[in-house]
Amino acid sequence: MVETIQWTPDGVVMIDQTRLPREEVYVTCTDYEQVAHAIKAMIIRGAPAIGVAAAMGVALGVEKAGPDGLDASFDQICKTLAATRPTAVNLFWAIDRMRRVYEEMKGSPIGEIRARLTSEARRIYLEDIAINQAIGRHGAGLVPDGKTVLTHCNAGALATAGYGTALGVIRAAVSAGKKIDVFADETRPFLQGARLTAWELQQDGIPTTLITDNMAGHFLRSGRIGCVVVGADRIAANGDVANKIGTYSVAVLAKENDVPFYVAAPISTLDLTLATGDAIPIEQRSASEVTEVYGVRLAPEGIAVQNPAFDVTPNRYVTGIITERGVARAPYTESLKALAADRGSNVR
Repeated sequence: MVETIQWTPDGVVMIDQTRLPREEVYVTCTDYEQVAHAIKAMIIRGAPAIGVAAAMGVALGVEKAGPDGLDASFDQICKTLAATRPTAVNLFWAIDRMRRVYEEMKGSPIGEIRARLTSEARRIYLEDIAINQAIGRHGAGLVPDGKTVLTHCNAGALATAGYGTALGVIRAAVSAGKKIDVFADETRPFLQGARLTAWELQQDGIPTTLITDNMAGHFLRSGRIGCVVVGADRIAANGDVANKIGTYSVAVLAKENDVPFYVAAPISTLDLTLATGDAIPIEQRSASEVTEVYGVRLAPEGIAVQNPAFDVTPNRYVTGIITERGVARAPYTESLKALAADRGSNVR
């Protein structure tokens, strides 16, 4: 399975997802500003992976910082990383977790602070893989045998520290012996489904068919699709889900055709401070992502463009939310709160 991100003696190493599947290239970030750029430029993407990258970025920043003015340096590191992308709550969850460690270590020798932050970042990385595997175990039983699973965007190993959330459910179902195949939406405009999900599942030998986004309704109506499984970037207290743009449309089409629609995400993706999805900030990205593909212009010069990176799926379209602690079902205000409280909450 692909190594999305690693902490190494040379720096934070990550696969450049903007260059997949044409070439498999790894970049090494030697300071926190390079990590911030990698997140902003989507060299690394996916809510859990962004969280891991941010944690490693904080540790890397403190490793390079001097002992004088360390508090100010730490604040600047966190501020820079937090400003990269606004929607994925895992980013802020990871930075907050690193900040708590830093506050606990205040007054300690700088060497001990650096070691503790590095240890915490690596712990977040390892925890994420274990969490994804648990999500897979909880979700595998929901996948109908002998059917096709539809997914949107990429919520696999590339979007996490490893294994994946939505694709983790698919991997676990295959490991359990279920005979399934996958339909991957291309996911315009950044083509995460075409470039990343199709490539990742192909690497695993899982039968995968690429479809354009506007084909989803046709296949959901056909009876071939047994369920839809997607990831999430932020989930409000009432179960409204922010995920890659186009997810809302798929959820509505799934509901219309009586196909279960599942969201797979770690507890750290919950934001119980937000009552509904209406309060989730939606990132707006460059017009060139819509008007161009690999630098080739497709649209007329001067055309107005809107490019929200995410949309919000209301909870009424969500059959269940698969977490490492179990599957939440409506009413989500109660079930998500119960899962978050289980063994101590680590959510915002």
